[in-house]
Amino acid sequence: MKKYILSIALACLPILVTAGQWIRINQLGYLPKSVKVAVFISEEKTDIKNFELIDAKTSKSIAKLCSVKETGALGKMGTTYRLDFSSIEKSGMYFLKAGEVQSPKFEISTTVYDGAADYVLNYMRQQRCGYNPFLKDSCHVHDGFIEYHPTKSGRHIDVTGGWHDAADYLQYTTTSANAIYQMSLAYEYNPEVFTDHYNANGEEKANGIPDIVDEIKWGLDWLNKMNPAEGEFYNQIADDRDHAMFRSPNTDKVNYGYGPGTGRPVYFCSGEKQQRGKFMNATTGVASTTGKFASSFIAGARAVDEFYPEFAKTIEIKAFDAFKLGEEKPGVCQTASVASPYIYEEVNWTDDMELGAIELYRKSGDKSYLKKATEYGRQEPITPWMGADSAKHYQWYPFMNVGHFRLANVADKRLAAEFIRNMESGISRTFQKAEKHPFLFGIPAIWCSNNLVVAMVTQCMLYRQTTGDTTYIEMEAALRDWLFGCNPWGTSMVVGLPQNGDYPSQPHCAYVQENVGNAWGGLVDGPVYTNIFKSLRGVKLDGLPWAKAENYDLFQPGDIVYHDAIGDYSTNEPTMDGTASMTFMLSSLEKEGRKQAQNK
Repeated sequence: MKKYILSIALACLPILVTAGQWIRINQLGYLPKSVKVAVFISEEKTDIKNFELIDAKTSKSIAKLCSVKETGALGKMGTTYRLDFSSIEKSGMYFLKAGEVQSPKFEISTTVYDGAADYVLNYMRQQRCGYNPFLKDSCHVHDGFIEYHPTKSGRHIDVTGGWHDAADYLQYTTTSANAIYQMSLAYEYNPEVFTDHYNANGEEKANGIPDIVDEIKWGLDWLNKMNPAEGEFYNQIADDRDHAMFRSPNTDKVNYGYGPGTGRPVYFCSGEKQQRGKFMNATTGVASTTGKFASSFIAGARAVDEFYPEFAKTIEIKAFDAFKLGEEKPGVCQTASVASPYIYEEVNWTDDMELGAIELYRKSGDKSYLKKATEYGRQEPITPWMGADSAKHYQWYPFMNVGHFRLANVADKRLAAEFIRNMESGISRTFQKAEKHPFLFGIPAIWCSNNLVVAMVTQCMLYRQTTGDTTYIEMEAALRDWLFGCNPWGTSMVVGLPQNGDYPSQPHCAYVQENVGNAWGGLVDGPVYTNIFKSLRGVKLDGLPWAKAENYDLFQPGDIVYHDAIGDYSTNEPTMDGTASMTFMLSSLEKEGRKQAQNK
């Protein structure tokens, strides 16, 4: 929870803090023509028939609204209500009053999302490996030494670059390739909203290239290194021996057997089982990884082609080779660990090959790839976590299948209709779990639940964009608002958004521990099931030496928990891929704001 200085607290008045009642809102604000629903919560049973929208500048009541829906108890809250003020479209600064409590201030404006997609790129730059512009120093420049290759194990390979995965310094092709694809998707559909304030090295100096393209190129350079030759692909750098202690990446001296800080293991995509603590992982092939190589190379090449045409051609050729190897070695390529059994337990791979195939079809026009994309897509019509109660860590990854969206937009109307139904089915299953929840939250509270929230918002947006169907628009809005404070805890899940709001002040991050800065722009993991949290080792809720943690005891819903505590690596650790995945959602909202402003 962000701690306000006195001047900010005074500026945010009026907020009447009445014991036992609160109103949760999207602190970032609302577009004029959007769904706008706040959630009233009360410890005691409270009868709410109406609520008021009040002008924050004049304190005058603008409207008295009766669009109230009771949604039952939640945890220690005896009453909850959904307060719908979607009918209010006039721009301004407001607060709500219901019962005896007032909400924090919020804005209705066409500009509330301006710059948000660019802002989250701050965290991507913080996560850079090799030269890190946040530290103005380099790290992991000796990476790395090959593992599990039939003839090259023990040899050195230059794979410096890319992004650290989260608070640790491991690097995975799975998450990095998805981050590249998600940012490329954002730039493909919303290029006009991205600005240029940083250069290719992430330094604050414009270079004539949109910053998101600089970030895509940074990731692609690394992904290109992870595929140094035809048929040679790598899946991971470092392993769980990294989890030694908090330290900045430029002071990382973990010894992987090559000497302290002198290089880390680089795991080859062998298609065979690799280490998982005392056991072995469940690798069955390479397609889950090489499918991601293929789609990210094509989408990334499309994004950078204007600025790096020769490089774009190089990785386009590599995309076809990656897909071919996935066909030859179907199956999943899981990550490896040494000290513990914890890995990314991805078990699906046909979604990766579907997306790779449809991207190769879009590039080449070869209908054999369209046929293959269709066949792969039919093997997993719905991403399995959607509508499920739980899942293993990264079991179904990526968390949404853009391949379905691509197939839903092909010229063949019958084929397009089939994959539109697939998209809708996943959304519908999630909605069925959400519709009775005060916050319309139907997401499994597994590790990185916020990543699943972003995935569902993105799928809802793409489905609505494709069909014009607004059936699920309230759930889409509720999940959007969940990320910015309309949740049981009343906190944004994005560090620094909004600037004067309530957001994680002590995410699980070495920069915070060392008091050199926050994880600006990073999306934290989000809530997990209480039984998951209680089973974890090494979680601490003590906070920082100079700042108490926010445990939100009163607001925990019971079945799930979230804490703003640096020692809670399960709910308060920012992730690189989740943050990158927000760029489509946020850039789409900024674009929609511009459209509404033009229409007005």
